[in-house]
Amino acid sequence: MKVLFISSWFPNRLETTNGNFVQRHAEAVSTLHDVEVLHAIGDFNQKEIFVFDEKVINGIRTLIIYYKNSKNPIQNFIRRMKAYKMGFENMRTPDIVHANVLHNNMLFAIYIKRKYKIPYVVSEHWSGFLKINRSKLSFTTLFIARTIAKKASYLLPVSRDLKEDLEKLELGKNFKVVGNVVDTKVFYPAVSQRNVFTFLHISNLIPLKNPDLMIEAAIRLRKEYENFEFHIGGDGDVARLNNIIEKHNAQDFIKTFGEISHKDVAEKMRNSDCFILFSDYENLPCVLLESISSGTPVIATRVGGIPEIINENQGILINRSTEELYLAMKNMLTRNINIDSPEQLHQYILDNFSVSTVAKDFSEVYNSVL
Repeated sequence: MKVLFISSWFPNRLETTNGNFVQRHAEAVSTLHDVEVLHAIGDFNQKEIFVFDEKVINGIRTLIIYYKNSKNPIQNFIRRMKAYKMGFENMRTPDIVHANVLHNNMLFAIYIKRKYKIPYVVSEHWSGFLKINRSKLSFTTLFIARTIAKKASYLLPVSRDLKEDLEKLELGKNFKVVGNVVDTKVFYPAVSQRNVFTFLHISNLIPLKNPDLMIEAAIRLRKEYENFEFHIGGDGDVARLNNIIEKHNAQDFIKTFGEISHKDVAEKMRNSDCFILFSDYENLPCVLLESISSGTPVIATRVGGIPEIINENQGILINRSTEELYLAMKNMLTRNINIDSPEQLHQYILDNFSVSTVAKDFSEVYNSVL
């Protein structure tokens, strides 16, 4: 069948990694169906009102329309909807629309349903709907989200935890949990062993990821053990972290890096012994699934959907406590914990989060709707 993906977030020239999990969902579905992607985003710096950027990315026709952004949110919304409308006229008529994230962008899915009688489903990824962030939700945000969810044939949260929070917020009626997807052909275990035990963290390094506290724990652990390194980086403020590391003279064992490609992420995970995610909150982090698929166990905070995907043989779950993080790192380093083999870790992802598994789950939803 023909499936059109539209999303509030999608990788683009302004934000190269934003919504990359949506792109991976689209690529998974494309193994079974004919997929196209349509996205619109504002650019303050462009002179033209609309700029069309059409490419074939990993075999999927992708049309991103950049509109001239302004300081007027109403004007921006009108331009965004016009961009989607112009883009839709250039796409093949789909059998079903797969929308992503219940922001006002996805009101366009309602427009398509009303005008063309094309049903839509919505995958939800946003941590803003989690209980910890519920008090920050405005009336307008909730009203728009409920309006979109009410007209959707299915709501597809990426975790059971998020599903429960959506239900409490009265967002949607028909639910099916479909998790994030891992390209197991890219993320696979290494053959050889490492000489130096390596902890790894990759993210956008924003405050909720707590990069400073992970560095603090590594420095504390170094006072007892010298046979390890901590590699930390991503598409965030690496320069600020370098200043902290230099202040503590920790450059010899704490290594930083900037934004890297998907394949380089897989390479780093393969060459590490433990991935650390010390977030205040999460939904269903792709990096944990990718690390496990690479045969690398994890240390992660017990938040959101993380306990749904990590068991005691795949890593260590902790509360957001620097003491617990330090002890978990110590137990990993001294191998004072029973962990599945790299091959077993990889098989777990194959069985639950592989391209074929996720594509099948979405396909069942589409068939049910149509």
